Amino acid sequence: MRTRGRSRVLLVPAALLLAACTGPPTTSPESVSPPPGSTPATPTTEPSTDQPAPTPDEDAGPVRIAVVGDIHFEGPLASRLQDPATALAPVADALSAADLTIANLETSVGTGGRPEPGKRFTFSAGPEAFTALAAAGVDVATMANNHALDHGRGRFPSTFRAIRRAAEADQPLEVVGIGRDSDEAFAAAVHDVRGTIVATIGASVADQDPTADPTGDWAATTDRPGIAVALDPARLLQGVRRTRRVADVVVVYLHWGIQGERCPSPDQRALATSLVEAGADVVVGSHAHQLQGDGRLGTGYIAYGLGNYAWYTPGDATTSRTGVLRLTVRPRTDDPRPPYVVRAAWEPQRISADGLAATTTGQDATDFRADRESLRQCSGLRP
Repeated sequence: MRTRGRSRVLLVPAALLLAACTGPPTTSPESVSPPPGSTPATPTTEPSTDQPAPTPDEDAGPVRIAVVGDIHFEGPLASRLQDPATALAPVADALSAADLTIANLETSVGTGGRPEPGKRFTFSAGPEAFTALAAAGVDVATMANNHALDHGRGRFPSTFRAIRRAAEADQPLEVVGIGRDSDEAFAAAVHDVRGTIVATIGASVADQDPTADPTGDWAATTDRPGIAVALDPARLLQGVRRTRRVADVVVVYLHWGIQGERCPSPDQRALATSLVEAGADVVVGSHAHQLQGDGRLGTGYIAYGLGNYAWYTPGDATTSRTGVLRLTVRPRTDDPRPPYVVRAAWEPQRISADGLAATTTGQDATDFRADRESLRQCSGLRP
């Protein structure tokens, strides 16, 4: 059973964020576009967001955000979707302990379409994948990655229907990083956690060499569905600046880096710096399929690589190492400084033969902490 401290969930499109940045808006953050695949609602006029922020709830306390790495339902995990409500039950306690939990869903979702020709790995899951994530405690899933379109654009109608239903379910799941156009793909999922507004943006900046993974044509555009591709980060950085105007905490989840590398690339480090300067409080990512360093960068907190989390094979001792990174963010106050992470703690885990992460103790947990310190050395981050 999940206990959550949030009171509303919104999906904020780029158009609204632009209004918040360029002049006095005519709508509040509540007047937003629906999630991908839903029917647009008639907007309502609300007070300008330039008005003073409301006083935080009396019970407002630190906001707990949990982030995990790559999840899909291949191999031994596929049969678990026969009962979506319990598919990820063994990790539900670890995932649901935070106010807000964010993960990368590394698969196409829906029905129809066909596997992308020439692609070595093509992952697929039915709409019940969203149910499984929500039931286990995940609140936001990014699909901005190199497997979201493994079964082509022919699957998109089914994907967007599933996204809409997931957002409307009793246990809602917001999906970011994918959309019917670029505005939807770059839209932020926004949660109100006891008066603190937390926005999550998903984007992919992973190498999209068509000879390896033909995802160069997967980018959403003004008139084409796809994922949020930020190989040119200008739009992503602009979106973070806009989101900073309407949110207290901005989280950016990226698909980036070089597979198999334990240290972040120079491009990752440069983009992380730019994102923090633009207003991101938390920048996390995946794609290397193993942990990379995490720590403080200026006013932001960075976790370059979260590794795999629910994966078809444990791999070796390095790729099987995973965990839940829990970040504690101070609540909104009248202090003009941006919110910041005041505590970061990992729950060390390993992926087992069944594809699921299991919490480790003893020497393995000790080794995890030592490895984390080692990884930080090549990341340029502070404890």
